[in-house]
Amino acid sequence: MNHPQNRPGLVWFRRDLRLDDNPAWAAATAAHDEVVAIFVIEPGLMTAAGSIRRDQLLAHLHSLHDELRSLGGGIVVRTGPASTAVPRALIDCNASALYFNVDTTPFSAARDRAVERSATVPVHSFHGHTVHEPGAVLTKSGTLSQVFAPFYSKWSARPLSPWPAGGNGRPVTMSGEPIPLPSGPVRQEPGEQAAWRRLNTWLEDVDRYPQTRDLPAIEGTSALSADLKFGTLAARTVVDIVGTTTPGRAAFTRQIAWRDWWTHTLALRPDLPNAALRQQYDRIAWLDDPEGFDHWCTGTTGYPIVDAGMRQLVETGWMHNRVRMICASFLVKDLLIDWRRGERFFRHHLVDADVAQNAGNWQWVAGTGPDAAPYFRVFNPTVQSRKFDPKGDYIRRWLPQLQQVPSSIIHEPAAAGPLDLAAAGVTLGDTYPWPVVDHGHARLRAISAYKQALSDNAAC
Repeated sequence: MNHPQNRPGLVWFRRDLRLDDNPAWAAATAAHDEVVAIFVIEPGLMTAAGSIRRDQLLAHLHSLHDELRSLGGGIVVRTGPASTAVPRALIDCNASALYFNVDTTPFSAARDRAVERSATVPVHSFHGHTVHEPGAVLTKSGTLSQVFAPFYSKWSARPLSPWPAGGNGRPVTMSGEPIPLPSGPVRQEPGEQAAWRRLNTWLEDVDRYPQTRDLPAIEGTSALSADLKFGTLAARTVVDIVGTTTPGRAAFTRQIAWRDWWTHTLALRPDLPNAALRQQYDRIAWLDDPEGFDHWCTGTTGYPIVDAGMRQLVETGWMHNRVRMICASFLVKDLLIDWRRGERFFRHHLVDADVAQNAGNWQWVAGTGPDAAPYFRVFNPTVQSRKFDPKGDYIRRWLPQLQQVPSSIIHEPAAAGPLDLAAAGVTLGDTYPWPVVDHGHARLRAISAYKQALSDNAAC
């Protein structure tokens, strides 16, 4: 009875809350007659997350628990730190091996090393979070490309690494803690089956993706980002099903490649959230502007597209990707506030917050990371608003005080006449704020600050 196959395997779930296309789960069910599933609640991570993301995670855990119960088991929940909770669980269930899927964040890497050091049984780890594992898509010289296009070319041509085939091991359970209940309604229907329904719904619209992806007033994106974050869907499963047979499908799959690229970058550069990957830009003289930062956080900048986006973020835990870029650019270039402050704010509030994607995209907007736009390219929020929300429908949805403002002036109320605004029930400085900064002046200030950083670096 002490033969390893007759002792349970312990599968440690993290951001892979699914049973289908889960290499750690498959390997365990192939190697063991019985499999125990565990999830460790890390108090520090739960505190750092906003309530919307916490609630979505808890809802997914309840759904996974129900799915495992239907198979005879359940999810065993323990409170961390994982470095003590997982080794304790290995002893409690007399497991002969530990299985988990790798994550690349600095916190996760340190946590996993601590668990492996404490485990007294074999540990089997897999790459189930990305399409290709970090280190698998390299240049001819054996390095990670610092430009996305060549990375994507190699990424697209590379065959998938084989994942373990599942077996007949059955889920069993042991003592654990109750799964906390969400504090309120969650953003998305939880669970793996709901994620599959979202994917199937997206297949009906994906061919329109190039035409709809940048329009925040409509549902023109996949709504799968949180599923990829929590792992209710595997990224390589999504790519396999969506494919590249049409321009829309190819464009969407390319976005999954961007996701891989940032994850690979974080694995190579754990300082991605904290340091400019182009080191010269860590010399930028960012402004200490608490009032400006507060206006940005609360959606009271006087730039409607920015304010709408920030209110959508705080109220729903999500923001349209085009608007994420506009809001990020406004903080960095218009307010000249350190991109790291915005990255942390987004990471706290976003339901789909992923360290690699969030930090990578902030560095892209700030011009401090690989393959970023030149520093002198500065988003004009008003131009962006007119281009991607021409009728102002997105703005009106999140800024009800501008509901009656005509489309011709809604993108820049400060440039409109007071009589036109009064006719729409708007008084600047009262019902809607004056702009906190003049974009033209702010653009020149940002370019000057970036130039100075480059000049200081050259002088060193």
